Amino acid sequence: MTWLTCGAEAPAEGRAGAAEARSDAAGEGAEAANLKILRGGDGSFSLWSGRYAEAFHSGRGALREARETFVVPSQLDRFAAGRRLRVVEVCAGTGTNLAALLEACTGAELELEWWGLELDPAPLQLALAEPEFRSQWHPQTLKTLETLSERGCWQQGCWQQGAGSGRMLWGDARQTLPHLLEQRQGQVDLIWHDAFSPQHCPQLWTVEVLGSLAELLADGGRWISYCSAAAVREGLRLANLNVVALATADGSRLGKPDSALAAEAEGVEGAEEGVVRADDCLKPDPSANQRRAWSGGTLASRAALEPSTVWRQLTAMEFEHLACSAGEPYRDPSGTAEAAAIQAYRREAQADSLARGERSPSSAWRRRWGL
Repeated sequence: MTWLTCGAEAPAEGRAGAAEARSDAAGEGAEAANLKILRGGDGSFSLWSGRYAEAFHSGRGALREARETFVVPSQLDRFAAGRRLRVVEVCAGTGTNLAALLEACTGAELELEWWGLELDPAPLQLALAEPEFRSQWHPQTLKTLETLSERGCWQQGCWQQGAGSGRMLWGDARQTLPHLLEQRQGQVDLIWHDAFSPQHCPQLWTVEVLGSLAELLADGGRWISYCSAAAVREGLRLANLNVVALATADGSRLGKPDSALAAEAEGVEGAEEGVVRADDCLKPDPSANQRRAWSGGTLASRAALEPSTVWRQLTAMEFEHLACSAGEPYRDPSGTAEAAAIQAYRREAQADSLARGERSPSSAWRRRWGL
């Protein structure tokens, strides 16, 4: 499969038609997914998904999450100025991560080649229609996001702000990922995995998906996510990646119920504490006053990673987490299973591994570590 080059401009009539069509699709998508506008802890624009009963970003806010969880651990300064940086983003959502990346690449004088795996055009359309979201970004960044939203791709010359190219691969990522793998196996510098948490969207956290993403990585490439779930980390280890924990961004408790964020969900009925996205994806969810900020996310790489203030090696507690029933990975051999089927298959695998003594109960792990 070869993709056509995305020109910098399209005929005005074509742009208008595409924009109108995408606007209609965004409205329908927002209604179908029950998307509601939120404001994060940093005041930045975010969304709540009624379909997944989860916020798009953690309580810290979209801007802080984009910069602290994704941009900073990427360490763009390790790449020489003028270099082409290849990035895959799993679930582009509102475009916040991409906007932060575009501006960071401009500052680092890097040419960006980007692919976004995304099912729904509505979140990006809603973000671009929000004045507060638009005020966060350079005009050229907004133009790039608009072009991407309208045409599904962008391309800009090396002399421009946000130089590079990008393409949105619309649809189920399990179906579009194999085509990308054909084109860019072993060539991708960064994979930003920002899907809804595995307990709500296990389809994108299976050993099969993680294994394919691992194959995309170049020798110095990094897979980065907000998620610290044992099942995901075990899946990454099965893909022969070295796994480290991202340092927490500050002293706050990560993954805590955020009643202020949930309460701001416009028109959301039954938005309760504990249902917003947890940064560590740990289920079952311990009491908010018992949880500690033990991880800010996960970074994985083919190569061993040097010590850094941005990440640390997994602790004894985290290694034991991988060995208990919580570490049973998600599996989807067909690449077409629904979330309920994947969850049911995992529960069966957990029961079997407990019965055979291959894994210990996660409840014992929680008691042992005071969680």
